[in-house]
Amino acid sequence: MTFTDGQLERYSRHIILKEVGVAGQRKLLNGKALIIGAGGLGAPAAMYLAAAGVGTIGIVDADVVDLSNLQRQIVHSTSDVGKAKVLSARETINAMNDDVDIAVYHEKVTAANISDIVRDRDYDFVIDGTDNFPAKFLINDACVLLKKPFSHAGIIRFQGQLLTYIPGAGPCYRCAFREPPPAGAVPSCREAGVLGVLGGVIGSLQATEALKYLLGLGGLLNGRLLTYNALTMEFRTVCLSKSDSCPVCGREPSTVSLFDYGKPECEMCG
Repeated sequence: MTFTDGQLERYSRHIILKEVGVAGQRKLLNGKALIIGAGGLGAPAAMYLAAAGVGTIGIVDADVVDLSNLQRQIVHSTSDVGKAKVLSARETINAMNDDVDIAVYHEKVTAANISDIVRDRDYDFVIDGTDNFPAKFLINDACVLLKKPFSHAGIIRFQGQLLTYIPGAGPCYRCAFREPPPAGAVPSCREAGVLGVLGGVIGSLQATEALKYLLGLGGLLNGRLLTYNALTMEFRTVCLSKSDSCPVCGREPSTVSLFDYGKPECEMCG
């Protein structure tokens, strides 16, 4: 593809990086990322991927914008209250960068539709920006079975965490967290609260992982769980091992088809 003068100017700070250059920016413009959840994590991830020039971005969310979302979900504004989040996000992104093709899925991911959504544009990388355990486990299982890399993340109160799964190259989410916790074992985000800026910190890191994957640069959080404490301003990395007994990516997996994990219990805020 040939860059226009406007694109050369827009992406000039990328292009002057010797690790990126024109070839790397072309990879981004040809890249396809799927963001599941247009909330606290998905909002900044979508904004930064679009600003970077990722050419195709899919956004999945069944909800409408609520006033309480605006404390952290920066892709939406007050005038968007009551509007479908996927439409609000698309309008904001298109106003910022019309290079980006936004595919919207105004629906909740389920075992019945997630494979079709991931395959719809043959997405290169998936970002889990959901706020409940059933969705997170379903996304993990789908990405493992479909051999798609993805970034898991969650935020609650003053803390956040993320990890990246690369097919065939490290542990998946269920290697570390085997099954969803019992209902009520984890306080909901409405009960526990969340510092709004955490979405920006962790969601931006998810976007960073996606960009590095598309560019083929650096080391990803594959086999590593990164945690962040905003009160102490500390990042910590915990090494994870692939589990041979993992029910979805182990030697003899028991999860060979997708299923819904049940009623969502809010894990971390989105």
